[in-house]
Amino acid sequence: MTKHQDKPLLPLTGMQKAMIGIAMVAMGAGMSINFVVVAPLARKAGLTEIQVAGILTLSAAIYALMIPAWGRWADQFGRKRIMIFSLTAMGLTNMAFLFALSAALAGLITGLVAFFTLVFVRLWFGLLSPGLQPAAMAAMTDATTPLDRAGGLGMLGACMSIGSIIGPAGASVLAPFGALMPIWGTIIFNLSVAVLLAVTLPPTRKRAKTASRPKPLAVRDPRVFPHLSFLFCYFVGIGIVQQTISWFIEDRYQFEDTAVRTADEAIVLYSGIAFACIAAGMILVQFGYVQPRRPDPRRILPLGLSIVALGYVAADVFHPFWMLALAFFAVGCGAALAVPAANALGSLSVSREEQGAAAALLAAAPPAGFIFGPLIGAMLYSFMPELPLYVSAALVGTLAIYAILVTSKRPLTPS
Repeated sequence: MTKHQDKPLLPLTGMQKAMIGIAMVAMGAGMSINFVVVAPLARKAGLTEIQVAGILTLSAAIYALMIPAWGRWADQFGRKRIMIFSLTAMGLTNMAFLFALSAALAGLITGLVAFFTLVFVRLWFGLLSPGLQPAAMAAMTDATTPLDRAGGLGMLGACMSIGSIIGPAGASVLAPFGALMPIWGTIIFNLSVAVLLAVTLPPTRKRAKTASRPKPLAVRDPRVFPHLSFLFCYFVGIGIVQQTISWFIEDRYQFEDTAVRTADEAIVLYSGIAFACIAAGMILVQFGYVQPRRPDPRRILPLGLSIVALGYVAADVFHPFWMLALAFFAVGCGAALAVPAANALGSLSVSREEQGAAAALLAAAPPAGFIFGPLIGAMLYSFMPELPLYVSAALVGTLAIYAILVTSKRPLTPS
């Protein structure tokens, strides 16, 4: 390794890197809160399951398609500016969507008018908020060396995954104050972190003209593409279930208004508890086992996938809510094993100098999977409420078999 590769291009302190990680948590929360709050309440406003999923899917598709453009703008205008803008845009577009949903729930807009109003407002989320992920990845790439780049980028991916669960889990805390309060919580979170980024990150600095950055890898790069496809399929399965969890809980337990809380608040509360159990499992295993032990990813990948698949089946087989919560806790434990392992194997499939580019490419799998997963989940749910759980279990179980037969036999490093 040459001497200039031992030093980062644009170094950041540990606190500044942590703030970028917190920003990724905020982004994950702002994106995923819709599965707990919007999915059930939009049905109350008269929209069908397919319409609700269509709104979120179209937004996710635009979000994924806009990531490359925002990556170029991050190069042009600076990573800090784009990160702050994207978090602010996420908060404000979620606020606009909340106002539109409130109008639909109040009957001020109905039918197709309500549907197209929600579509229009949500499109702006997909257009304006995708910049944080590529800007954060680029900033972390500039702030690390080839030796620690994979770890830094892996931390950002883990933060986004944790945020995508913590957001819905937080609904269980805020739901008693109103069914829409969890969205307000993520809005305040997004805007607060944007302010903190403005204060803590250094001013935008120009790189030296002689400085080089690892070139991006092609999507079809034969070393990384199998891992990218694997993660894409996994997140399709996750999206299928996340879209339908709140509907499943609502229809199974048939909540009614009480003196303590309304039925809508109960749906959000219990759905938030289910997500909180996933978050608890992820955090416990990630920081209690994966981080300190650093096990062989080839060994824990099929184990984690198997646990996720079994957890989905158990969520339907066992009727009491505490058993459903326990099943989703198991899903979180399995996800904490499977996702870091799959990302690690993808990063390790290339040379050390290319690990940052590989990690950035693999980061596209979650938003790409959530383009298709929620819509598939809504279609399956319209046929049978438990069908999304079993289809996802079959998909993730198939990935577990592939991991045992194929992935586990590959070397950790390229030949």
